[in-house]
Amino acid sequence: MAKHAVPKKKTSKARTKRRYGSFKTKTLTKLTNAIHLVTCPQCGAKALNHTVCKQCGKYRGRQVLNMNKKVSKITKIKA
Repeated sequence: MAKHAVPKKKTSKARTKRRYGSFKTKTLTKLTNAIHLVTCPQCGAKALNHTVCKQCGKYRGRQVLNMNKKVSKITKIKA
């Protein structure tokens, strides 16, 4: 006797592809509904919902990021 479940018949290609197609469709709809892009009211650029705009640095009308400040690139670790 087998100790685990053994399929009685071979799974056809059509049945396998149908199962995968259903999974793919469901996953894609979840992903498209998860990402919400909104237009920034200040600069009009596309930004993720509930995040700071990367173009102007504002969130809900307030300046959160200083876009004029230059960030120096760290090339060496100072010990």
